[in-house]
Amino acid sequence: MNKFQNAVYQFMLGRYGSDQFNVFLVILAIVLMILNLFFIRNSFLSAIVWLILIYSLYRIYSRNIYRRRAENDKYLSIIQPIQKRISMIKKNREDHEHKYFLCPECKQTVRVPRGHGKITITCPKCSHKFDKKS
Repeated sequence: MNKFQNAVYQFMLGRYGSDQFNVFLVILAIVLMILNLFFIRNSFLSAIVWLILIYSLYRIYSRNIYRRRAENDKYLSIIQPIQKRISMIKKNREDHEHKYFLCPECKQTVRVPRGHGKITITCPKCSHKFDKKS
């Protein structure tokens, strides 16, 4: 077994491997495959699933690390605002003593106490002032 592990390790040297974008592609392919299997039954959608999976494998075994990293960074820059909003909603649900806002200028998370009515909030990062109801 040790020989096999060494062979796989040698094969993967200098290759990109998996990242967040690859995980997204595989999950997207699985969701589309399930939709195609039970609801849609379309050969065109099946071809798209195969193309997504092939592209994912291409990214894993690619030696162009710079390009794959740039693709992942672009994906993260698209998904980060969505994740930040979801995190904000989650924090506001869980914390009953504070309310969380995003600064309109720099998107910094700002925490203020609840129940103080309409207040002016100053962002600690960029010093931008904005009015919100706590």
